[in-house]
This record gives sequence, structure tokens and C-alpha cells, in this order.
Amino acid sequence: MGGLNWTCEGQDWPHREHSHFVTAGSVHWHVQSLGEGPVILLLHGTAASTHSWAGLMPRLARTFRVIAVDLPGHGFSRTSDRHVSSLTGMAEALDSLMEVLGVSPSILIGHSAGAAIALQMALEDRAAPDCIISLNGALIPFPGAASFMFPFLARMIHLNPASAHALAWAARDRGRVRHLIEQTGSYVPESYIDGYATLLSSPRHVGGTLAMMANWDLQGLAARLADVTCPVHLFVATRDRAIPASQAQLARQKLGASRVTELVGLGHLAHEEDPDHVAQLVMTHLST
Repeated sequence: MGGLNWTCEGQDWPHREHSHFVTAGSVHWHVQSLGEGPVILLLHGTAASTHSWAGLMPRLARTFRVIAVDLPGHGFSRTSDRHVSSLTGMAEALDSLMEVLGVSPSILIGHSAGAAIALQMALEDRAAPDCIISLNGALIPFPGAASFMFPFLARMIHLNPASAHALAWAARDRGRVRHLIEQTGSYVPESYIDGYATLLSSPRHVGGTLAMMANWDLQGLAARLADVTCPVHLFVATRDRAIPASQAQLARQKLGASRVTELVGLGHLAHEEDPDHVAQLVMTHLST
């Protein structure tokens, strides 16, 4: 169903030379690996892919082995298993991948929904990280009706086979893609706009995004945050229009060992806007 072709759309993909493909469980994964040392696993947010980490990866790879993946149904990772679209399904699928790769991540870094996956992995003993870093993490259900309506609407759209194609067709307009990104409070380089335009013009990627949104349940995660035993660093961008900064404060109250760091003047895609600054803060937190 309109998937991305590695020999075509992947020809100029960021860090293509560090890409490989691995089958683990029900997922055929696109994986990138840079550097040597303790393993950092990078988990992108909804609708993104490995390209989101293009600027951050080489900076962290000076000290660590950095592994980034396209989540199931996103980018160049393929699956026909609907179960993996859920929070628990993602955690289980990533556990299977880590086993096949023969690695045990020391650090989990997740952006937005990827941060929720990182915490779910820790809670289910799918990983035993020394710490988790949440970049504008989506960890707490949105207040009011939004917590119900967003997954409900995504589920309704996802059930219509034509919806993914229609949304992908609309994404062929780069102006619309740029506007969508800027609505999150972020102003990213054109290379990232190109990446998102490529992704969102793929019906399979859009379908994977909708499936993830439709099956997302943060209620259970939020109720168990106090059970997370490793330190959690919450990075919060002051210009983020997608996830209110107040969400991080609520998460901090539930988490045991955690602290909040502000990314001043950056938006939801802070690590794409200023990878130097974000990498510096990450390294500072990991050394303390």
C-alpha cells in the first residue's frame, strides 16, 4: 500500500551508509547505527523516522554507539501486525529487535511519543537503561475531551482504506508540510522538511501513523510512572505548541528520580532545530 522504496526514496536518506535492514518478530526494521561504546537507542515520535535524528546522531556517536530505528509502520520499517501499533506492542517489538541485534541499551532517548515507548520498555522490563531522556515527551493524556477524541478520530480515519491515500496526496504540497511543522512551534532546516514531505506522501507511512494514534493509550502509562526505577530527564521546549510544558511538570510529580530542563526558544522538534545545543545538554546530563 504505497510504501517507500529504499532504492528510490531512500537514495538520499540521511546517514544512508549506516543503514541496514533486520527482521525481528513481525517487523522488517530499518535500523541505523553509528559510533562505538555504550548503546543509546533513539525512538522518534509519531509520523517521524530515523531522519529526525540526522543532526543529533553523529554528535552523540563521538562517545556512544547510537542506534536509531524507524518504528513499525513508519518510514522504511514494515509490518502487517496491528498489535505492534500499540504502546505495549511497540515495546515488545523493540525488545525483539534488541535481542536480534544483540545489544542492551544503556540509555533510551525518546522524542514525543517515543519517550512514552521508552518508559513502557522500562516498565515492562523490555530494557534496563541507566537513564531515560524524554524530549518533549507525550507521557500524560491530554486534558478533557482531547484524550478521548484524538485516538477516536484517528481510529475512524484509519478504518477508511482511502484516508491514508487522501492524506498522503495532500502532503505532496511541501508548503502544507512546512506549515504543519511550524504549527508545532519549530522552524527546521529544509532537509527535514524534505524528509517529512517524503514520509507523509507515502500512504503506508500515513497508515502506520494513524494506526499508532488510534491504538495509543497513555492512561495506563501515566498510572504507572511512579514505578519507573531509573532516572528520567525531562527536556521541555519553551516554544512547543504540540505538548504543553505543564505535561512535563505533571509527569515529574509522578516519576521518582526525575528533573526538568528547559530548551529555551525551541519548539516541539527541538533536536532538529538545534542538534548542537540538545546534544550538549544530553552529554551534560549523562555525565552527572
